[in-house]
Amino acid sequence: MWQAISQQLSEKLMFSFSISEKTKLTGGEISEGYMIGDGRDRYFVKVNSREFLPNFETEAENIKTLRNTDTIYVPELVMSGTTKSHSFLVLNYLSVKPLEDKHNSFLFGQQLAKLHSWGEQKEYGFDQDNYIGTTIQPNKWHRKWHRFFAEQRIGWQLQLLAEKGIALVDISEFTQFVSESLAPHNPRPALLHGDLWNGNTGNSAFGPICYDPACYWGDRECDIAMTELFEGFQPEFYQGYKSIYPLDNGYSQRKDIYNLYHILNHCNQFGGNYLAQAENLIESILNQ
Repeated sequence: MWQAISQQLSEKLMFSFSISEKTKLTGGEISEGYMIGDGRDRYFVKVNSREFLPNFETEAENIKTLRNTDTIYVPELVMSGTTKSHSFLVLNYLSVKPLEDKHNSFLFGQQLAKLHSWGEQKEYGFDQDNYIGTTIQPNKWHRKWHRFFAEQRIGWQLQLLAEKGIALVDISEFTQFVSESLAPHNPRPALLHGDLWNGNTGNSAFGPICYDPACYWGDRECDIAMTELFEGFQPEFYQGYKSIYPLDNGYSQRKDIYNLYHILNHCNQFGGNYLAQAENLIESILNQ
């Protein structure tokens, strides 16, 4: 596998790249991560099964989309490809530490606010479906935010669970409830990172960095809500964000609905305690 990756990488770089150092990195829950080098240059390589290539290809497109905004820093894409038995994604390698200091947390908040202010889009969705973790994330364009989120986020995840024999709630009724709850809210479509938990952020030599995006155009509050779901962000992050783009009224009521999407996705991927968490969150939403 590594010889094939080295050969394809050499062709992409247009100079010979022979792997002389290779270190397996910790932290990857879905794909294995490695640092490879030839004594001069270093790259980060994510490796998975050959069938995983579509996931890497959509991740590559999402990375390019975010880099084109020139707002937040994401790794530079080098290439994606396959060997006989594996698929892989190559990015530039940066040493990354947790995003914990106050200055860079504040800066990252400002950068995220600039991302959410970037561009002009009249509809919600994306040019292609992508993945949230290992789950397909449908992104068919829609003019109504409340219907997009109710149908292509909450309804979609509930249907996937139902196909596994897990019925948390009546899908049609709850999807309609979500749609009606969000109907008064008409946010400006913002380009989202889409999977913004603290494990997908860090501090590099270039300042704050984020990775593993699942982009689409939606309500910017979805990104902010997820930062609160698994916590880990400093208060300065929120201060930085609000200094440029204050949150809309009613965010605290919508936050649980937005985070339910990620809890349902974790139910689909991991099951376990997330099922009870989803049931409790659904009950909380219905009783708001």
